[in-house]
Amino acid sequence: MSNGRILAIVIVSVTVALIVVGTLWPIPAAVAMASSGSDLLRPSTSPQAAVANLADEIGRLAWEKAYSSLANNNEFTELDFVHDLTGSYPSLRAYATLDSFDQQPLHASADEAQIQLKLHWSTVVGSFLDTRTLRVVKTGDRWAVAWPVVKEPRVPPQVIPVNYLRWDVIYRGPEDDWAAQDVEAPHVRIVDMHPVERGDGVIIMGELLNEDVVPAYVTVKATLLAQNGSAIATEDSFDKISHILLPKQVTPFLIAFHNVSLSDVANIHMEPSASLIAASADPVIEIEDQHLNPAPGASLSGNLLNQSGQVVNVAHVLETFYDKTGQLVWVSDQFVDRALLPQTPVSFTIPIPADIAAKVASERAISATYSSGRFQ
Repeated sequence: MSNGRILAIVIVSVTVALIVVGTLWPIPAAVAMASSGSDLLRPSTSPQAAVANLADEIGRLAWEKAYSSLANNNEFTELDFVHDLTGSYPSLRAYATLDSFDQQPLHASADEAQIQLKLHWSTVVGSFLDTRTLRVVKTGDRWAVAWPVVKEPRVPPQVIPVNYLRWDVIYRGPEDDWAAQDVEAPHVRIVDMHPVERGDGVIIMGELLNEDVVPAYVTVKATLLAQNGSAIATEDSFDKISHILLPKQVTPFLIAFHNVSLSDVANIHMEPSASLIAASADPVIEIEDQHLNPAPGASLSGNLLNQSGQVVNVAHVLETFYDKTGQLVWVSDQFVDRALLPQTPVSFTIPIPADIAAKVASERAISATYSSGRFQ
């Protein structure tokens, strides 16, 4: 029997085994979603049941049923309701799945109640929370939710002049001399690096500079070394970094090692890498109205303003925090779940650990964006 046939049999066998396991012992999330079918929804005989039924229908993307169950669906269209939850343009919110929800009663009377609903959404880059305060009203023996729809602002027709730098790259062609050199890779350098032990592992945070005159696609890899020189673990910065750096730009980075003690680490090998990439300075995202909010619930909040004329589908805010001596003490980030429309501010809030917040004296924010099939 050939190796190819053996491999095919193994793949089929493993696939069948996984299907059987998934059928006999499904994960709790799958059970929860499966049990949320329309035939198993609880009767809306209480405000809590009405809210839970609506959340179930949202989680199953049963938009028509969810919309028809609303007490105030005469005030907006089904499309308005869907866009309120998923966004009008492609974004993280558009591709998110409802992981779970919880509700908290705030007020109740014989025919009206107020309930806070928290929707926990999952995306490829983490989770986000959507909190709504709902009014639930009673009609006959049934309760129904009045949904507080929030319509996205519409950008008025206008002409936005653009004047930005752009770098194109011409690589060596197939008919060029085989010995000819391609364009040299950009020069990048780690300008700051701090390892700290936190929680159940080690965190390495720092800053990377593109010291070249061309844009670079960058990443940082770190290897923890033991006393005998052997490698304990290797990780890279993944999403805790702005991967595209224009000339002279700086990005923070954070690399996490789980289940590792700093006392076991004798040395750290840092490996920044960069490759040349075509890029432009557009879209321009201004970060404005930044505020450090003290503990409890310490955070940094602000607004992102898309100054370009194009829609930014995904925005990533990276924040670097420094103490009063200028030393880096923390790196944090947040992906904005809604698309950034031209000239329309979108708020963000980045939490800061309580023990770190007391050390923070200043901060620096940068943004990375993804729009129309290209990174910026």
